[in-house]
Amino acid sequence: MSFSSKGSKKTGSGPAQKAGPQLSVGLSKTRTSSAATLEGLTNVRSRLVGNRTGFLADSIVTIVKFSGQIRGIARNVVSRVSAVITPLGWVMLVIVPLCFIAGYVLGWLELVAFAWCGVVLMLVAVLYLVSRSPFRISLRLEHSRVIVGQDAVATVEIENPTQHRILGSVVDLSLGDEAASYWLPSLPASGSNFNEFELPTSRRGLITVGPVKTVRADPLGIVRREVIWTKSELLYVHPRTIGIPSTTTGFVRDLEGNPTRQITNSDISFHALREYVPGDERRNIHWKSTARTGIHMVRQFEVTRRSHLVVALSLSSSDYETAEEFELAVSVAGSLGVRAIRDARTVSVVVGERTPDFAKRKVFAVNRLSTITPNRLLDDLSLVEISESALNVRDIATVVADQVSGVSVAFLVCGSKTSASDLRSAQASFPVDVDVVAITCSPSDVPGLKSVPGLSVLTIGFLEELRKAMSKEAVA
Repeated sequence: MSFSSKGSKKTGSGPAQKAGPQLSVGLSKTRTSSAATLEGLTNVRSRLVGNRTGFLADSIVTIVKFSGQIRGIARNVVSRVSAVITPLGWVMLVIVPLCFIAGYVLGWLELVAFAWCGVVLMLVAVLYLVSRSPFRISLRLEHSRVIVGQDAVATVEIENPTQHRILGSVVDLSLGDEAASYWLPSLPASGSNFNEFELPTSRRGLITVGPVKTVRADPLGIVRREVIWTKSELLYVHPRTIGIPSTTTGFVRDLEGNPTRQITNSDISFHALREYVPGDERRNIHWKSTARTGIHMVRQFEVTRRSHLVVALSLSSSDYETAEEFELAVSVAGSLGVRAIRDARTVSVVVGERTPDFAKRKVFAVNRLSTITPNRLLDDLSLVEISESALNVRDIATVVADQVSGVSVAFLVCGSKTSASDLRSAQASFPVDVDVVAITCSPSDVPGLKSVPGLSVLTIGFLEELRKAMSKEAVA
Protein backbone atom coordinates (compact mmCIF):
# COMPACT_ATOMS: atom_id res chain seq x y z
CA MET A 1 0.00 0.00 0.00
CA SER A 2 2.73 2.28 0.92
CA PHE A 3 4.58 1.24 -2.17
CA SER A 4 1.63 2.01 -4.41
CA SER A 5 1.13 5.40 -2.79
CA LYS A 6 4.76 6.22 -3.29
CA GLY A 7 4.47 5.03 -6.78
CA SER A 8 1.42 7.17 -7.30
CA LYS A 9 3.33 10.17 -6.04
CA LYS A 10 6.13 9.43 -8.43
CA THR A 11 3.66 8.90 -11.19
CA GLY A 12 1.83 12.13 -10.37
CA SER A 13 4.97 14.14 -9.91
CA GLY A 14 6.62 12.95 -13.09
CA PRO A 15 4.61 15.09 -15.55
CA ALA A 16 4.78 18.06 -13.22
CA GLN A 17 8.50 17.82 -13.06
CA LYS A 18 8.68 17.65 -16.86
CA ALA A 19 6.28 20.57 -17.35
CA GLY A 20 8.31 22.87 -15.11
CA PRO A 21 11.47 22.85 -17.23
CA GLN A 22 9.38 23.23 -20.41
CA LEU A 23 7.73 26.40 -19.08
CA SER A 24 11.04 27.86 -17.95
CA VAL A 25 12.54 27.15 -21.36
CA GLY A 26 9.62 28.95 -23.02
CA LEU A 27 10.11 32.01 -20.81
CA SER A 28 13.82 32.06 -21.46
CA LYS A 29 13.20 31.88 -25.18
CA THR A 30 10.79 34.85 -24.97
CA ARG A 31 13.28 36.92 -23.02
CA THR A 32 16.07 35.98 -25.40
CA SER A 33 14.03 36.93 -28.47
CA SER A 34 13.01 40.31 -26.99
CA ALA A 35 16.61 41.02 -26.03
CA ALA A 36 17.74 40.02 -29.50
CA THR A 37 15.32 42.47 -31.13
CA LEU A 38 16.65 45.31 -28.97
CA GLU A 39 20.29 44.37 -29.26
CA GLY A 40 22.34 46.89 -31.22
CA LEU A 41 19.65 49.59 -31.03
CA THR A 42 21.19 53.04 -30.49
CA ASN A 43 18.21 55.38 -30.40
CA VAL A 44 17.04 57.63 -27.55
CA ARG A 45 15.01 54.90 -25.84
CA SER A 46 17.96 52.52 -25.68
CA ARG A 47 20.11 55.25 -24.15
CA LEU A 48 17.45 55.90 -21.48
CA VAL A 49 16.30 52.44 -20.41
CA GLY A 50 18.47 50.03 -22.36
CA ASN A 51 16.65 46.77 -23.19
CA ARG A 52 14.01 47.12 -20.45
CA THR A 53 10.35 46.92 -21.53
CA GLY A 54 8.44 47.02 -18.25
CA PHE A 55 5.99 49.59 -16.87
CA LEU A 56 8.74 51.64 -15.24
CA ALA A 57 10.72 51.85 -18.49
CA ASP A 58 7.63 52.92 -20.45
CA SER A 59 6.85 55.55 -17.82
CA ILE A 60 10.35 57.00 -18.05
CA VAL A 61 10.11 57.17 -21.85
CA THR A 62 6.69 58.86 -21.65
CA ILE A 63 7.97 61.47 -19.18
CA VAL A 64 10.99 62.24 -21.35
CA LYS A 65 8.82 62.57 -24.47
CA PHE A 66 6.38 64.88 -22.69
CA SER A 67 9.17 67.04 -21.28
CA GLY A 68 10.66 67.30 -24.77
CA GLN A 69 7.34 68.60 -26.13
CA ILE A 70 7.13 71.12 -23.29
CA ARG A 71 10.67 72.31 -24.01
CA GLY A 72 9.81 72.72 -27.70
CA ILE A 73 6.72 74.82 -26.89
CA ALA A 74 8.69 76.94 -24.42
CA ARG A 75 11.50 77.42 -26.93
CA ASN A 76 8.98 78.54 -29.57
CA VAL A 77 7.37 81.02 -27.17
CA VAL A 78 10.75 82.43 -26.11
CA SER A 79 11.87 82.85 -29.71
CA ARG A 80 8.66 84.69 -30.59
CA VAL A 81 8.90 86.96 -27.58
CA SER A 82 12.60 87.69 -28.10
CA ALA A 83 11.89 88.57 -31.73
CA VAL A 84 9.38 91.20 -30.59
CA ILE A 85 11.12 92.81 -27.62
CA THR A 86 13.93 95.21 -28.46
CA PRO A 87 17.07 95.70 -26.32
CA LEU A 88 15.40 98.74 -24.75
CA GLY A 89 12.41 96.59 -23.88
CA TRP A 90 14.61 94.01 -22.13
CA VAL A 91 16.25 96.79 -20.14
CA MET A 92 12.86 98.06 -19.00
CA LEU A 93 11.76 94.52 -18.07
CA VAL A 94 14.73 94.38 -15.71
CA ILE A 95 14.64 97.94 -14.36
CA VAL A 96 10.89 98.23 -13.64
CA PRO A 97 10.72 95.28 -11.15
CA LEU A 98 13.91 96.49 -9.46
CA CYS A 99 12.41 99.97 -9.07
CA PHE A 100 9.28 98.47 -7.51
CA ILE A 101 11.31 96.44 -5.03
CA ALA A 102 13.70 99.25 -4.13
CA GLY A 103 10.96 101.86 -3.97
CA TYR A 104 8.71 99.94 -1.59
CA VAL A 105 11.54 98.57 0.55
CA LEU A 106 13.35 101.88 0.91
CA GLY A 107 10.20 104.00 0.88
CA TRP A 108 11.44 105.94 -2.12
CA LEU A 109 8.24 107.15 -3.78
CA GLU A 110 10.06 108.52 -6.83
CA LEU A 111 11.24 105.04 -7.73
CA VAL A 112 7.72 103.68 -7.33
CA ALA A 113 6.34 106.42 -9.60
CA PHE A 114 9.07 105.68 -12.16
CA ALA A 115 8.21 101.97 -12.04
CA TRP A 116 4.49 102.66 -12.62
CA CYS A 117 5.35 104.94 -15.54
CA GLY A 118 7.40 102.11 -17.00
CA VAL A 119 4.45 99.73 -16.65
CA VAL A 120 2.16 102.20 -18.45
CA LEU A 121 4.68 102.65 -21.28
CA MET A 122 5.03 98.89 -21.73
CA LEU A 123 1.26 98.43 -21.82
CA VAL A 124 0.90 101.16 -24.43
CA ALA A 125 3.72 99.56 -26.45
CA VAL A 126 1.93 96.20 -26.39
CA LEU A 127 -1.22 97.85 -27.82
CA TYR A 128 0.75 98.64 -30.99
CA LEU A 129 1.19 94.91 -31.60
CA VAL A 130 -2.35 93.73 -30.87
CA SER A 131 -3.83 94.08 -34.35
CA ARG A 132 -2.41 93.18 -37.75
CA SER A 133 -2.81 95.47 -40.73
CA PRO A 134 -4.76 93.73 -43.54
CA PHE A 135 -2.37 94.75 -46.32
CA ARG A 136 -2.16 93.06 -49.70
CA ILE A 137 1.47 93.31 -50.82
CA SER A 138 3.11 92.05 -54.01
CA LEU A 139 6.74 92.10 -55.19
CA ARG A 140 7.52 92.05 -58.92
CA LEU A 141 10.74 92.04 -60.94
CA GLU A 142 10.60 93.39 -64.46
CA HIS A 143 13.19 90.82 -65.55
CA SER A 144 14.64 87.82 -63.74
CA ARG A 145 17.86 87.97 -65.79
CA VAL A 146 19.85 91.05 -66.80
CA ILE A 147 23.30 91.75 -68.18
CA VAL A 148 25.87 93.32 -65.90
CA GLY A 149 25.39 97.09 -65.90
CA GLN A 150 21.83 96.88 -67.23
CA ASP A 151 19.05 98.64 -65.32
CA ALA A 152 16.85 96.46 -63.15
CA VAL A 153 13.86 97.56 -61.10
CA ALA A 154 11.85 95.89 -58.35
CA THR A 155 8.28 97.10 -57.82
CA VAL A 156 6.45 96.86 -54.50
CA GLU A 157 2.67 97.34 -54.60
CA ILE A 158 0.69 97.68 -51.39
CA GLU A 159 -3.11 97.66 -51.45
CA ASN A 160 -5.79 98.27 -48.82
CA PRO A 161 -8.56 95.72 -49.48
CA THR A 162 -10.75 96.98 -46.62
CA GLN A 163 -13.37 99.74 -46.57
CA HIS A 164 -11.66 101.80 -43.90
CA ARG A 165 -8.37 103.67 -43.62
CA ILE A 166 -5.27 101.77 -42.49
CA LEU A 167 -2.56 103.48 -40.50
CA GLY A 168 0.91 103.76 -41.99
CA SER A 169 3.84 101.49 -41.31
CA VAL A 170 7.51 101.03 -42.06
CA VAL A 171 8.28 98.79 -45.06
CA ASP A 172 11.61 96.95 -45.37
CA LEU A 173 12.93 95.34 -48.56
CA SER A 174 16.15 93.36 -48.86
CA LEU A 175 18.19 94.04 -52.02
CA GLY A 176 21.00 91.52 -51.90
CA ASP A 177 23.55 92.73 -49.36
CA GLU A 178 21.75 96.05 -49.08
CA ALA A 179 18.37 96.97 -47.59
CA ALA A 180 15.79 99.60 -48.43
CA SER A 181 13.34 101.04 -45.93
CA TYR A 182 10.60 103.64 -46.36
CA TRP A 183 7.57 104.95 -44.55
CA LEU A 184 4.23 103.82 -45.92
CA PRO A 185 1.60 106.52 -45.38
CA SER A 186 -1.90 105.65 -44.24
CA LEU A 187 -3.97 104.13 -47.04
CA PRO A 188 -7.62 105.10 -47.62
CA ALA A 189 -10.29 102.52 -48.35
CA SER A 190 -9.36 100.48 -51.49
CA GLY A 191 -6.23 102.64 -51.87
CA SER A 192 -2.82 101.50 -53.10
CA ASN A 193 0.82 102.55 -53.03
CA PHE A 194 3.60 101.88 -55.58
CA ASN A 195 7.33 102.08 -55.06
CA GLU A 196 10.18 101.22 -57.42
CA PHE A 197 13.67 100.28 -56.32
CA GLU A 198 16.79 100.20 -58.49
CA LEU A 199 18.76 97.01 -58.05
CA PRO A 200 22.57 96.97 -57.89
CA THR A 201 23.68 95.33 -61.17
CA SER A 202 27.17 96.77 -61.48
CA ARG A 203 28.69 93.38 -60.65
CA ARG A 204 27.99 89.90 -61.99
CA GLY A 205 26.24 87.61 -59.51
CA LEU A 206 22.95 86.51 -57.99
CA ILE A 207 20.82 89.07 -56.15
CA THR A 208 18.13 87.98 -53.70
CA VAL A 209 15.32 90.54 -53.72
CA GLY A 210 12.92 90.45 -50.80
CA PRO A 211 11.07 89.46 -48.86
CA VAL A 212 8.91 92.52 -48.21
CA LYS A 213 8.32 93.10 -44.51
CA THR A 214 6.26 95.59 -42.58
CA VAL A 215 7.53 96.78 -39.22
CA ARG A 216 5.25 97.88 -36.41
CA ALA A 217 6.85 99.48 -33.37
CA ASP A 218 5.91 101.83 -30.58
CA PRO A 219 7.29 105.41 -30.65
CA LEU A 220 9.86 104.64 -27.92
CA GLY A 221 11.12 101.44 -29.56
CA ILE A 222 10.27 99.10 -26.71
CA VAL A 223 8.72 96.44 -28.94
CA ARG A 224 9.01 95.74 -32.65
CA ARG A 225 7.20 93.21 -34.82
CA GLU A 226 8.08 92.26 -38.37
CA VAL A 227 5.55 90.64 -40.68
CA ILE A 228 6.75 88.95 -43.87
CA TRP A 229 4.33 89.41 -46.77
CA THR A 230 6.09 88.08 -49.87
CA LYS A 231 8.63 85.48 -50.94
CA SER A 232 12.10 86.31 -52.15
CA GLU A 233 12.78 86.75 -55.87
CA LEU A 234 16.07 85.90 -57.59
CA LEU A 235 17.78 88.17 -60.10
CA TYR A 236 20.66 86.75 -62.15
CA VAL A 237 23.19 89.33 -63.32
CA HIS A 238 24.78 87.69 -66.36
CA PRO A 239 28.27 88.42 -67.63
CA ARG A 240 28.51 90.46 -70.79
CA THR A 241 28.78 88.34 -73.94
CA ILE A 242 29.38 89.07 -77.59
CA GLY A 243 28.10 87.41 -80.75
CA ILE A 244 30.56 85.16 -82.61
CA PRO A 245 30.03 84.02 -86.22
CA SER A 246 28.67 80.50 -86.13
CA THR A 247 30.92 79.27 -88.92
CA THR A 248 34.05 79.93 -86.86
CA THR A 249 33.02 78.50 -83.52
CA GLY A 250 35.79 76.19 -82.35
CA PHE A 251 37.73 76.41 -85.65
CA VAL A 252 35.56 73.50 -86.86
CA ARG A 253 35.13 73.30 -90.62
CA ASP A 254 32.67 70.37 -90.72
CA LEU A 255 29.27 70.79 -89.10
CA GLU A 256 28.41 67.07 -89.14
CA GLY A 257 31.66 65.47 -88.06
CA ASN A 258 35.40 65.36 -88.66
CA PRO A 259 37.31 62.27 -89.79
CA THR A 260 39.98 61.15 -87.36
CA ARG A 261 43.07 58.98 -87.70
CA GLN A 262 41.30 56.01 -86.16
CA ILE A 263 40.30 53.20 -88.56
CA THR A 264 37.04 51.29 -88.34
CA ASN A 265 35.13 48.74 -90.38
CA SER A 266 31.89 50.71 -90.56
CA ASP A 267 31.53 54.47 -91.03
CA ILE A 268 30.96 57.02 -93.77
CA SER A 269 34.47 58.34 -94.51
CA PHE A 270 36.23 55.89 -96.89
CA HIS A 271 39.90 55.23 -96.19
CA ALA A 272 41.26 52.21 -98.09
CA LEU A 273 40.72 48.58 -99.16
CA ARG A 274 42.07 45.47 -97.50
CA GLU A 275 41.67 41.72 -97.80
CA TYR A 276 38.61 40.06 -96.35
CA VAL A 277 39.03 38.28 -93.01
CA PRO A 278 36.44 36.09 -91.28
CA GLY A 279 34.02 38.23 -89.33
CA ASP A 280 33.88 41.17 -91.76
CA GLU A 281 30.45 42.28 -92.88
CA ARG A 282 29.55 41.22 -96.40
CA ARG A 283 27.98 44.58 -97.20
CA ASN A 284 31.43 46.18 -97.01
CA ILE A 285 32.86 43.93 -99.76
CA HIS A 286 34.04 45.94 -102.77
CA TRP A 287 32.92 43.66 -105.62
CA LYS A 288 34.70 45.47 -108.45
CA SER A 289 38.07 45.14 -106.72
CA THR A 290 37.23 41.57 -105.82
CA ALA A 291 36.49 40.72 -109.47
CA ARG A 292 39.69 42.43 -110.63
CA THR A 293 42.04 40.84 -108.10
CA GLY A 294 40.27 37.54 -107.51
CA ILE A 295 40.50 38.12 -103.74
CA HIS A 296 37.69 39.34 -101.57
CA MET A 297 38.39 43.00 -100.72
CA VAL A 298 36.50 45.00 -98.07
CA ARG A 299 36.33 48.73 -97.40
CA GLN A 300 38.00 50.44 -94.45
CA PHE A 301 36.73 53.72 -93.02
CA GLU A 302 38.00 56.56 -90.89
CA VAL A 303 36.13 57.15 -87.66
CA THR A 304 34.07 60.32 -87.91
CA ARG A 305 32.60 62.11 -84.95
CA ARG A 306 30.52 65.15 -84.31
CA SER A 307 32.60 68.04 -83.04
CA HIS A 308 32.69 68.15 -79.24
CA LEU A 309 33.78 71.53 -77.93
CA VAL A 310 35.13 71.97 -74.42
CA VAL A 311 35.42 75.43 -72.90
CA ALA A 312 37.61 75.26 -69.78
CA LEU A 313 37.61 78.38 -67.59
CA SER A 314 40.28 78.77 -64.93
CA LEU A 315 39.12 80.12 -61.56
CA SER A 316 42.59 80.16 -60.02
CA SER A 317 43.89 83.54 -58.91
CA SER A 318 47.37 82.40 -59.99
CA ASP A 319 46.27 82.74 -63.63
CA TYR A 320 45.02 86.34 -63.39
CA GLU A 321 46.73 89.63 -62.66
CA THR A 322 43.60 91.65 -61.86
CA ALA A 323 39.89 91.14 -61.28
CA GLU A 324 39.26 92.81 -64.64
CA GLU A 325 41.07 89.98 -66.40
CA PHE A 326 38.93 87.40 -64.63
CA GLU A 327 35.68 89.13 -65.58
CA LEU A 328 36.87 89.27 -69.20
CA ALA A 329 37.64 85.55 -69.07
CA VAL A 330 34.14 84.78 -67.78
CA SER A 331 32.66 86.84 -70.64
CA VAL A 332 34.82 84.99 -73.17
CA ALA A 333 33.74 81.57 -71.84
CA GLY A 334 30.11 82.68 -71.92
CA SER A 335 30.38 83.96 -75.49
CA LEU A 336 31.92 80.71 -76.75
CA GLY A 337 29.45 78.52 -74.89
CA VAL A 338 26.36 80.48 -75.95
CA ARG A 339 27.40 80.43 -79.61
CA ALA A 340 27.99 76.68 -79.51
CA ILE A 341 24.63 76.03 -77.82
CA ARG A 342 22.79 78.12 -80.41
CA ASP A 343 24.56 76.21 -83.18
CA ALA A 344 23.30 72.95 -81.62
CA ARG A 345 26.83 71.67 -81.13
CA THR A 346 27.98 69.28 -78.43
CA VAL A 347 29.64 71.56 -75.90
CA SER A 348 30.93 71.20 -72.35
CA VAL A 349 31.76 74.23 -70.23
CA VAL A 350 33.86 73.34 -67.18
CA VAL A 351 35.53 75.23 -64.34
CA GLY A 352 38.19 74.04 -61.94
CA GLU A 353 37.16 72.60 -58.59
CA ARG A 354 38.17 74.39 -55.41
CA THR A 355 40.20 72.47 -52.83
CA PRO A 356 38.70 72.75 -49.30
CA ASP A 357 40.63 74.84 -46.82
CA PHE A 358 41.58 71.96 -44.52
CA ALA A 359 42.00 69.21 -47.12
CA LYS A 360 45.12 67.05 -46.87
CA ARG A 361 45.65 66.88 -50.62
CA LYS A 362 44.77 68.78 -53.77
CA VAL A 363 41.41 68.01 -55.35
CA PHE A 364 41.69 67.22 -59.07
CA ALA A 365 38.19 67.66 -60.44
CA VAL A 366 36.12 69.99 -62.59
CA ASN A 367 32.55 71.21 -62.36
CA ARG A 368 30.41 71.05 -65.48
CA LEU A 369 28.12 74.00 -66.00
CA SER A 370 24.67 73.57 -67.48
CA THR A 371 24.60 73.82 -71.29
CA ILE A 372 20.92 73.02 -71.83
CA THR A 373 20.10 76.60 -72.84
CA PRO A 374 22.13 79.81 -73.09
CA ASN A 375 20.32 81.26 -70.07
CA ARG A 376 21.13 78.23 -67.93
CA LEU A 377 24.80 78.51 -68.84
CA LEU A 378 24.89 82.23 -68.07
CA ASP A 379 23.09 81.58 -64.79
CA ASP A 380 25.90 79.26 -63.73
CA LEU A 381 28.56 81.68 -64.95
CA SER A 382 26.97 84.38 -62.81
CA LEU A 383 27.91 82.39 -59.71
CA VAL A 384 31.55 81.50 -60.42
CA GLU A 385 34.16 83.24 -58.27
CA ILE A 386 37.92 83.45 -58.36
CA SER A 387 39.75 81.44 -55.69
CA GLU A 388 43.30 80.83 -54.57
CA SER A 389 42.71 77.08 -54.12
CA ALA A 390 41.02 76.43 -57.49
CA LEU A 391 42.77 74.37 -60.17
CA ASN A 392 44.91 76.29 -62.62
CA VAL A 393 44.61 75.92 -66.37
CA ARG A 394 47.27 73.19 -66.60
CA ASP A 395 45.53 70.99 -64.01
CA ILE A 396 42.13 71.61 -65.62
CA ALA A 397 43.47 70.41 -68.96
CA THR A 398 44.75 67.22 -67.34
CA VAL A 399 41.38 66.48 -65.72
CA VAL A 400 39.40 67.28 -68.89
CA ALA A 401 41.63 65.05 -71.02
CA ASP A 402 41.06 62.16 -68.59
CA GLN A 403 37.35 62.57 -67.86
CA VAL A 404 35.75 64.10 -70.97
CA SER A 405 35.59 61.75 -73.92
CA GLY A 406 35.37 62.56 -77.62
CA VAL A 407 36.88 66.06 -77.39
CA SER A 408 37.66 67.58 -80.78
CA VAL A 409 38.40 71.20 -79.82
CA ALA A 410 39.39 72.51 -76.38
CA PHE A 411 39.31 76.19 -75.44
CA LEU A 412 41.45 77.08 -72.43
CA VAL A 413 40.46 80.49 -71.03
CA CYS A 414 42.94 82.08 -68.64
CA GLY A 415 44.68 85.36 -67.70
CA SER A 416 47.97 87.07 -68.33
CA LYS A 417 49.84 85.30 -65.49
CA THR A 418 49.60 81.95 -67.29
CA SER A 419 53.00 81.25 -68.81
CA ALA A 420 53.70 79.78 -72.24
CA SER A 421 55.18 76.66 -70.66
CA ASP A 422 51.94 76.10 -68.72
CA LEU A 423 49.94 76.37 -71.95
CA ARG A 424 52.24 73.89 -73.71
CA SER A 425 51.89 71.49 -70.77
CA ALA A 426 48.12 71.87 -70.94
CA GLN A 427 48.14 71.16 -74.68
CA ALA A 428 50.29 68.06 -74.15
CA SER A 429 47.60 66.56 -71.89
CA PHE A 430 45.21 66.15 -74.84
CA PRO A 431 45.50 63.57 -77.62
CA VAL A 432 47.26 64.64 -80.80
CA ASP A 433 44.01 64.83 -82.79
CA VAL A 434 42.50 67.48 -80.46
CA ASP A 435 42.86 71.13 -81.46
CA VAL A 436 43.73 73.22 -78.40
CA VAL A 437 43.05 76.97 -78.39
CA ALA A 438 44.27 79.05 -75.47
CA ILE A 439 42.61 82.44 -74.99
CA THR A 440 44.66 84.75 -72.80
CA CYS A 441 42.75 87.74 -71.38
CA SER A 442 45.17 90.61 -70.85
CA PRO A 443 44.07 94.24 -71.37
CA SER A 444 47.68 95.41 -71.05
CA ASP A 445 49.10 93.21 -73.86
CA VAL A 446 48.88 93.65 -77.62
CA PRO A 447 46.11 91.45 -79.08
CA GLY A 448 47.20 88.82 -81.55
CA LEU A 449 47.30 85.19 -82.61
CA LYS A 450 50.26 82.84 -82.21
CA SER A 451 50.22 79.31 -83.54
CA VAL A 452 52.47 76.36 -82.81
CA PRO A 453 51.82 72.73 -83.80
CA GLY A 454 48.70 71.62 -81.95
CA LEU A 455 48.22 74.91 -80.08
CA SER A 456 46.83 78.34 -80.97
CA VAL A 457 47.18 81.20 -78.49
CA LEU A 458 44.79 84.15 -78.78
CA THR A 459 45.53 87.27 -76.76
CA ILE A 460 42.67 89.75 -76.31
CA GLY A 461 42.32 92.87 -74.20
CA PHE A 462 38.63 93.61 -74.77
CA LEU A 463 35.64 91.41 -75.42
CA GLU A 464 35.02 93.00 -78.84
CA GLU A 465 38.39 91.69 -80.00
CA LEU A 466 37.17 88.10 -79.62
CA ARG A 467 35.02 88.35 -82.73
CA LYS A 468 37.93 89.59 -84.83
CA ALA A 469 40.29 86.98 -83.40
CA MET A 470 37.85 84.19 -84.16
CA SER A 471 37.13 85.26 -87.74
CA LYS A 472 38.22 83.22 -90.71
CA GLU A 473 40.79 85.77 -91.76
CA ALA A 474 42.49 85.69 -88.35
CA VAL A 475 42.51 81.90 -88.32
CA ALA A 476 43.96 81.77 -91.81
